[in-house]
Amino acid sequence: MKKLWLKCPRWLRLSLIVSGSVIALLAILAGGGWWYLNPAVERTDGVVYGQRNDQPLVLDVIRPLNPNGLGVAFMVSGGWKSGKAGEAPVLMMAPLLRRGYTVFAIYHISQPKATVMEIIEDVNRGIRFVRHHAEEYGIDPDHIGVSGGSAGGHLSLMLATRGGPGPEDAEDPVDRESSAVQAAAIFFPVTDLLNLGQSTENLGDGGPPKSFVKSFGPNATDLTAWKEIGRDCSPIYHITPDMPPILIYHGDADTLTPLEQSEWFRDRAAEQDVDVKLVVHPGGEHGWSTMLWDLRKFADWFDEHLKPAAAGS
Repeated sequence: MKKLWLKCPRWLRLSLIVSGSVIALLAILAGGGWWYLNPAVERTDGVVYGQRNDQPLVLDVIRPLNPNGLGVAFMVSGGWKSGKAGEAPVLMMAPLLRRGYTVFAIYHISQPKATVMEIIEDVNRGIRFVRHHAEEYGIDPDHIGVSGGSAGGHLSLMLATRGGPGPEDAEDPVDRESSAVQAAAIFFPVTDLLNLGQSTENLGDGGPPKSFVKSFGPNATDLTAWKEIGRDCSPIYHITPDMPPILIYHGDADTLTPLEQSEWFRDRAAEQDVDVKLVVHPGGEHGWSTMLWDLRKFADWFDEHLKPAAAGS
């Protein structure tokens, strides 16, 4: 075998060595990637946080082995459709878990069985529930982050802009808690339902997104009623100086939720001297292959805006 190897042209031997090295490196990286995306965790799936239309509302509690005492709520939602308990994969949250964040994967009843307005109410309930049980989960109730993509990004922004204390006279103590969040890091949200701009969902009639008309209830087809519904459900109309730090990643080739949606939100926030950081992913559509890598930047964001505040409070 050695003689056969020596008889091979030098360029071929070099090529084989390089190829072998590349393959070995890729194998190491693949193994390392698998390890990184599959951290050891303790999971409690299907915790009931409320009820909607006689169906339980559930969340998963995903706790790293070395928690940092802080929590991030992850909105499990795409097209305002959600999943079932236990379906949120650890790999989607690995960068957060690796930093020690306890992740709460919050599910909701999917549209059209629940309207978007009801879904917004329910994710508020989810945050209230997490905050009410913060001691049990070993997290700081005063410093909770939120994350999600697409509809999950929209719901995160609704919490960031409209989350707040519940009624003091609520019968259920959970409902008395605040649904406010203290930092948000999200992907490509819709921010203005009354101005769909260049979206492929825009029929040009001033109405709701064409594929989601039923998602906003029977009155959504009444354009007069829609103006109120759309405004209530659009984060851009609820920006305040008290809004928490927000990071948005958005692709410039997104046609479903065009980049302009995030640009409008950032610019409107700037008018109130509120800083929203927008990172544009060149060529990114409604999702891209390196989003998991970008989640490391989300973890950086939460490190910056949750950890120091927690340490100094």
